[in-house]
Amino acid sequence: MGTSVAAQVHPASSGRRRLRRFLPIILGAVLLAGATTVAALPAANAATIDTAAYYQVVSRSSGKALQVSGAATTDGAAITQGTVASGATNQQFQFVDSGSGYYRLRARNSGKVVDVYQHSTVDGASVIQWSDNGGTNQQWQPVDTSGGYLKLVNRNSGKVLDVTGKSTADGAAIEQWSDNGGDNQQWALVRVTGSPSATVTPPSSYPNPGTVTGSTGVHDPSMVKTPAGGYIIVHTGANITMKTSTDRVAWQNAGSMFPGGASWTLSYTGNSNQLWAPDISYHNGRYYVYYAASTFGSNHSAIFLATSTTGASGSWTNQGLVIASASSDNFNAIDPNLVVDAQGRWWLSLGSFWTGIKLVQLDPSTGKRLNTSITGIAQRGGSTAIEAPFIFQHGAYYYLWVSFDLCCKGASSTYRIMVGRSTSVTGPYLDRNGTAMTAGGGTQVLAGHGSIHGPGHQAVISDTDGDILVYHYYADSGASFLGINRLGYDGAGWPFVY
Repeated sequence: MGTSVAAQVHPASSGRRRLRRFLPIILGAVLLAGATTVAALPAANAATIDTAAYYQVVSRSSGKALQVSGAATTDGAAITQGTVASGATNQQFQFVDSGSGYYRLRARNSGKVVDVYQHSTVDGASVIQWSDNGGTNQQWQPVDTSGGYLKLVNRNSGKVLDVTGKSTADGAAIEQWSDNGGDNQQWALVRVTGSPSATVTPPSSYPNPGTVTGSTGVHDPSMVKTPAGGYIIVHTGANITMKTSTDRVAWQNAGSMFPGGASWTLSYTGNSNQLWAPDISYHNGRYYVYYAASTFGSNHSAIFLATSTTGASGSWTNQGLVIASASSDNFNAIDPNLVVDAQGRWWLSLGSFWTGIKLVQLDPSTGKRLNTSITGIAQRGGSTAIEAPFIFQHGAYYYLWVSFDLCCKGASSTYRIMVGRSTSVTGPYLDRNGTAMTAGGGTQVLAGHGSIHGPGHQAVISDTDGDILVYHYYADSGASFLGINRLGYDGAGWPFVY
């Protein structure tokens, strides 16, 4: 096709609109474990796709299930059909809301989404998996047909998901094709037994942190899920402290990012090895960590970038300075967070106290600043106590998470987690009441309660069981610990912790 799959570039969609939750789906389908056919299904109805659940997507013509070939976890792996298999996570897909009746189909085994190769609009174009970038070629609209089946229409091309040549063989390729009403273009959604549900009632009071064990003493944590399915946390500490887990519950120490020290930061830290607020993410086969070097109460601060292909202690390469602030500046260059928007653009939010939270654009090829522009996206009027920004996209919105009030005072800490949202990554971000976050707005999501003091410096990741809030809190002893909870969203799309 002239360009390798590994080299393809995905320009993402523009103009994403408010999500719609109600669409036709198939309920009540019965699959016999390991069977190659599906029992007779009732007529489709206008029920709700459960965006937290997993579904097997079963062809009407073959009775086989959509799957990631070979259970691959790499970009460009083929989407094929295979004999329905209970427990095969490469046959399980989560419908991630893209708004306006479209969804991305995220594979449970890889976390990647079903994608039309190179944004093609021609009949026969290959269907593969690719990292989720929100592109219209990754968005599919379920539309009712007859007999309790549906077709999946690609937003970019208008063509439908199709089994090549009406094949009934295992391994047959999946492609896109003009809608001709064929049985090989019709699919049943069969909910995977034991799937989580998006239907969650907000609790009447703040929940305690979920169960975590092992090495759980952290401050300013950030988490990433690895391609192999494990987890890495980085947090404030000597040369940045690392922890790992295979299940998001049991954690163990994993050394420091820079066991030999980070000499390039010492002029900002007063020769201390304590580096702050690292932000970890995974892109293009590499881990990226943005982190801060400063001293308490000063805005003589700098944010640096390091990268690694493995994420292991000692494997990190210093990529240098990203942005710095001095006493003459009205902002503080700490608390970085990288977000990649729906158009594939890279942005870094940052800031603590002074005039609040700022946003700068990055060059994706280097991870460094693209230009000298700096935009204010959140600020408090009566108090400068706002910090720890984290921007996370869910549905049609970018959610700006911040921490209000005071950190780092042990059990006397008054940190609390706030949020606002915008349809644009650059804002304006508004709270539930419509107050701009640049005018002190923010909707409270979590605050101290009982023996949980000052929860804050939050991060959010999307995992197989939904969106996850990661933060630190202080115990009665004054020690800081890891907090992890699941996030739900109410009928108006506002997040809550449970």
